[in-house]
Amino acid sequence: MSNLPHDSAHTHVTGRSEFVDDRAYHSNELFVDVLYSPHAKAKIKKINIDKALKSPGVKGIFLGKDFHHNIWGTIFQDQPLLAETEVNFAGEAIALIAATNPDTAAAGKALIEVTYEVKPAVLSVQDAISQESFIAGSRKIERGEVEKALASAPNKLENSLVIRGADHFYLESNVAIAYPKEDGQIEVHSSSQHPTECQHVVSHGLGLGSKDVTVIVKRMGGGFGGKESQAAPIAAYAALVAQKLNVPARIVLTKDDDMVMTGKRNPFEVFYNVGFDDNGYITALDAKLYSDGGAYADLSTSIMERAMLHSDNAYFIPHLRVTGQVCRTNYHPHTAFRGFGGPKGVAMIEKIIEEVAHYLGKDPLEIRKLNCYTDEGGRNVTHYDQVVENNCLPRLLSDLEKESNYVARRKEIEAHNAKALVDRSLPLKGLSLTPVKFGISFTTRFLNQANALVIIHRDGTLQATTGATEMGQGVNARISELIASELGLQRSAVRMMPTSTDKNANTSPTAASSGTDLNGAAAILAVRRIKMRLSELALKLFDIPESQWARHTAGLGTQEEVEVKNAHLTNDPNEGAEWNSGIAEYHGITFKEGQVFSAKHPEKRMTFHSLVVEAYHNRIALSEYAHYKFPGLSFNKLTGKGTAFLYFTQGAACSEVSIDRDTGEAKVTRADIIMDLGRPINEGLDLGQVTGAFIQGMGWVTTEKLFYKNGFLLSHAPSTYKIPNIQDTPRIFNVRLLNNNENKPNVRGTKAAGEPPLLLCLSVWTAIHDAMKGLSPFKLKYPHMELPATNEEILKAMHPELFKKWTKK
Repeated sequence: MSNLPHDSAHTHVTGRSEFVDDRAYHSNELFVDVLYSPHAKAKIKKINIDKALKSPGVKGIFLGKDFHHNIWGTIFQDQPLLAETEVNFAGEAIALIAATNPDTAAAGKALIEVTYEVKPAVLSVQDAISQESFIAGSRKIERGEVEKALASAPNKLENSLVIRGADHFYLESNVAIAYPKEDGQIEVHSSSQHPTECQHVVSHGLGLGSKDVTVIVKRMGGGFGGKESQAAPIAAYAALVAQKLNVPARIVLTKDDDMVMTGKRNPFEVFYNVGFDDNGYITALDAKLYSDGGAYADLSTSIMERAMLHSDNAYFIPHLRVTGQVCRTNYHPHTAFRGFGGPKGVAMIEKIIEEVAHYLGKDPLEIRKLNCYTDEGGRNVTHYDQVVENNCLPRLLSDLEKESNYVARRKEIEAHNAKALVDRSLPLKGLSLTPVKFGISFTTRFLNQANALVIIHRDGTLQATTGATEMGQGVNARISELIASELGLQRSAVRMMPTSTDKNANTSPTAASSGTDLNGAAAILAVRRIKMRLSELALKLFDIPESQWARHTAGLGTQEEVEVKNAHLTNDPNEGAEWNSGIAEYHGITFKEGQVFSAKHPEKRMTFHSLVVEAYHNRIALSEYAHYKFPGLSFNKLTGKGTAFLYFTQGAACSEVSIDRDTGEAKVTRADIIMDLGRPINEGLDLGQVTGAFIQGMGWVTTEKLFYKNGFLLSHAPSTYKIPNIQDTPRIFNVRLLNNNENKPNVRGTKAAGEPPLLLCLSVWTAIHDAMKGLSPFKLKYPHMELPATNEEILKAMHPELFKKWTKK
């Protein structure tokens, strides 16, 4: 474990990091703009581009018919690259304008005339349900006898929850540059989490084979899932112009256009019935999940699946049935967002826990500990039949309760709120402690694979490339540290190269928190194959006089070459490694601090550089490719049963909030987090991921509200869309990583840090509810609010009678 800084930190802070739009302009390069629909649903009756084509600086205008294949889709091929006969969401692309600069492109776009026949649009989940406007069929995961258990439960609650969407708000909008190459080839530089999908969409759209399309991703200025699928058509737009006009083409969406055109975190509406006993044990849960998929499928069916798989969160529920249905509406196609569907399932069950506690007059933490997964009594199996291995949840809850001083603070807050009910000048305070259990793997099995190429140069430095894409999360830093430590080198000896489809083909997206797990394991396997050969070579060299080594004799051919065996390794990145260090040794040879020596005879040693030179002169391969796949995954999508995840990342957060009763403003005054990340590769980077994810999640549950009018996004800029700023961070913010040495399935015992911490933000949302429970409307009934709990939502819940005239029925 290290605390080295992000590998690009020094170039980020000095402004020398190169993002896609930083690439130098070519003298003949064209700028691409997009004309999109202002209507949520309409028939396209006519498109007139004649005036636009005559506009100064406009070099070409392209429509759907100009693509060789105009349909794309990540799971289902159902979305046009450019709409031709109808539009199904406001922001749907219709035409591309290629011009000499952004201003001439905008002027040309304004001259395109489109005649629409506006049609009735589906603009809510409820409308979609009533019209049976669905994407794919309904899914179900069930365990036990839910109806029977509900009927016999001593206590029952029935309720619903509305969960709104959120924008990714990555700092770098979608951008791509396409360069025409010789013999019809296209090279695309894209801000994408999934270079392979960009390659496929470009090649299909242009009628090329994948061999003729290379997609390169050096880094992104943020992604958060928003560039997993939806960067692909943007790349195709630039590539079409480059192919048709045989010049470089650059497309850079403005923040406004990016927000209008691209999908968000899927909104959900959830309905549930829960049964429980007088102690608070939940005996049965019947949940129905509906999501807003938008106009096209994108990734919404997989997102729904993960929401269903995470509907238990940290709790064993013996009788559980969860059904999921994706709705087709006339909004932008919603897509992946950090946590995928997990946050929606977890939001539901955490609200249920709170409601059960409120109904019984108990502390919610007591109900959480009571229902938590435990290795005792068979209460360690999920509703999809996966055993919760390496279960740290009871310990996390217990440790955080003590470290956050939960019991004493609970008493203080109750006393404070009693005074606040009399003195309105005092804010209301709330406290909540919530856990998370997040499964790590793609739930689509074939995506759980990766490959890596590692090259050692003759000076002893390395280059490596994998299918992982760098979006600021530090995946390259982690993988380079894995490689360097395996060879006993400094991280500075390793250079991670841009992700490129001609180096690492058929890759999965950098998503599902599995970027380091998959690609790091592949890189380790590649390095160890080289290491095994180098170790055998070193062992033999120690028995040969240095004067007879190949560097002195190879040119003359006076000595025989040293022969070594080809390395054979299994798919296990921990095979042969000492568990505590995670480092493998072969033939008794140790690689440490740039030196190579025999464990039995440490006086015999050479530098790593010297060994590499000898390997080259003995014609021993110094580069290696490796493929890795997660083992043991057996989830059956048809039955909803099996091992869906390689392991679970776990954590807990305790959040305290203060609410102004006049404005509804909620401030997070303190947050305490303990996160189980196994054995971190880089603790500093992981702490950054935990704090960043939590704060991003805070935005989702408090301030980030999307506003639409007739399906068109109105809040498409930071002036109207409120992401957290420095003033919103908790005044007291304590984060600790749990010491967990037992995550045996994953490379070196690590655990993923990308998505799981975001779900801890729900402690903020439940703390807001907790603050309001003492008010008279909520003494008998738990507060009912949408997510996010914005200022307006809080005021509306506290004063429903004052908001009746503005509340839609």
